[in-house]
Amino acid sequence: MPAVATAIQTDSSRAGTGQAIAAGIAGTWLAIHFGGIFAFPLTAANLGWVVPLVLVQTWLSTGLFIVAHDCMHGSFAPGRAGVNLTVGRMALMLYAGLDYDRMLPNHFAHHRHVGTAADPDFDAVNPTRPVKWLARFFGAYYSHWQIVRIVVVLGFYQMLGASLLNILAFWAIPALLALVQLFWFGTFLPHRHADDAFPDRHNARSSRFGPLLSVLTCFNFGGYHHEHHLHPHVAWWRLPATRVDAGGANMKRFGVANTKGQA
Repeated sequence: MPAVATAIQTDSSRAGTGQAIAAGIAGTWLAIHFGGIFAFPLTAANLGWVVPLVLVQTWLSTGLFIVAHDCMHGSFAPGRAGVNLTVGRMALMLYAGLDYDRMLPNHFAHHRHVGTAADPDFDAVNPTRPVKWLARFFGAYYSHWQIVRIVVVLGFYQMLGASLLNILAFWAIPALLALVQLFWFGTFLPHRHADDAFPDRHNARSSRFGPLLSVLTCFNFGGYHHEHHLHPHVAWWRLPATRVDAGGANMKRFGVANTKGQA
C-alpha cells in the first residue's frame, strides 16, 4: 500500500501538466466549434480556411477522446475518481454525444480480453479487414440515445441561427474523421493480425512513429500502443517515457510509476 500511495502522489504532482494540455485542447476545440458554427460564413472567399480548420478540429476531437480515455484509467486526475468521471463525461459529450458510462466497461473489457473474440474493440472474424472491422467498431459504441442528443443540440443550434452546413463542417465531419483516425491509428494498426508477431499476451504493437507524428496521428496511442497496454495508468503525454531499457532507466528518469501488466 505505501508503494501505491507513493505512485499516486508522484502521478498527482505531474498531473497538472496533462490537465493544462487538456484545457488547451478543449478550449481550442470550443473556439473552433462555436466560432465555425456561428461566426464563420461559408463563402467562396473563406473556403480556403475550411479544410485546415476541419483538419485541426478533427485532431482536437481525437484529443477530446484521448482525454476521456485518460479519465477512464484514472491518469487525468490520479486518486480523484469524481474529477475523472466528470471530465471524461464532458469530453465525450462534446466530441460526439457519446455515453462515457457505457464506454467505460467496454474499454476495460478491451484491456482484459485484448485481441480476442471477447474484446469489444476487436473483430475476430475480420482481423485484417479494416472496413468490416470499422463497421463493427462503430456499431459497438453507437446508440440511439447518442443520435437523440445530437439531434437536440443540432435543433438548438439552428434555433440560434446556425446553418446546417456550418454544423456539418465544424462538428459532424470532424467527429466522423476523428472516429476513423482513432480506429486506424489507435485500434486497427496496433491490434491487426500481420506477419510480425505480437510481442506478448497484450496482442498489441506500437507503430514506431517519431515523437511528432505519434502525437499528430493519435496522441501517442499509435506510436506507443503496446506501452499503453503495459502501463495503462500512464497518461498519453507520458507514454514515451515508458519505452525503457532493460533496467527501467527511463521510467526512473521520467518518474513514471511502474504499472506494467495492469489493466
